Amino acid sequence: MRRLLLVAPALLLACATSRRPASVTFPPDATGRTALDAELAGKNDEELNAIGTAAASAGDDRRAAAAFAALADRHPSSPHVAAALLGAGAAYARLDEWRLALERFRALEARGGPEALEGTFRAAEAHYRLDDLPAAHAALEGILARPALPAAERVRALAQRGVVELEQGRADAAEATLRAALAAHEAASATERLDPAAAAQARFYLGELRRGALLAAPLDPSRAGAEALAAELERKADLLLAAQEEYFAAIRLGDERWAVAAGYRVGELYDALRAQLLDAPLPPGLDPAEAEQYRAELRREVRVLAAKAMTAYEETLDLARRAGVDDVRFLSDAEASLERLRATIAAEE
Repeated sequence: MRRLLLVAPALLLACATSRRPASVTFPPDATGRTALDAELAGKNDEELNAIGTAAASAGDDRRAAAAFAALADRHPSSPHVAAALLGAGAAYARLDEWRLALERFRALEARGGPEALEGTFRAAEAHYRLDDLPAAHAALEGILARPALPAAERVRALAQRGVVELEQGRADAAEATLRAALAAHEAASATERLDPAAAAQARFYLGELRRGALLAAPLDPSRAGAEALAAELERKADLLLAAQEEYFAAIRLGDERWAVAAGYRVGELYDALRAQLLDAPLPPGLDPAEAEQYRAELRREVRVLAAKAMTAYEETLDLARRAGVDDVRFLSDAEASLERLRATIAAEE
């Protein structure tokens, strides 16, 4: 019996192997190979570069990323490798695939040469997008430690480091770094013409600092006496004007994308203050009739804030249309906020 038990598995194995099919056919997608992979197979570096460039121009980021990545991986000696690494990383970034983008940007950085600095900047952004703030900060510190760093790149690195520090909750450090970026921009502008984007970014985030303080400042009529409430309102007004001035300064620098972002934030300042006033607790001691009268009067008083917010939203959307800026992070919110305020004002009339 024991011998039969040992022989039976051997017989089963022999039967199974004797009936093995001659070949195994996988479904078309079982190997992970796509139609795009098949199309790019066998292409030389010039062909892949042309495909990637055309795809990027057409907004086909998936195709661009695949073509540029294939070029960099299959043709490491090509003169197009640096541009391909940058192109692949940028396409992955537009697809919000930041880990893949980081891989390409770090490869560009590791190559050295004139493109390495851009690779480090892009890698820092990828770390930031992946919420690895220490790595982003370290990358920017490395850039700032480079000898003979061009003025434009110093301003850019300082502005981005300030943003990272703000995200880290280090408000004082962020403000100092952002102001250092503006000082560097002003000093360099005396002898050369710099792209205003980095300085506009620094101004925008100084506005964000003031906006954060505005939103955090207390406003509670139910607990504050008349004098204390007046002081709270004055503090709010001062913070709003300080934030608005930073945003206006960002707009004046002339970078259209940051101008659109700053314009939206100006509208949001007035919109948010209006909401805070309307949502604040009622003063103590009001009977129902007095409470209703108070709210009606308050709605009339804050209409001026709604009007200012609507004007800012309208001007921002108009600027975006004229400049061809399509930053959905701000434009969709501006459109929705404008429609909401219009409906609210119409309902109150």
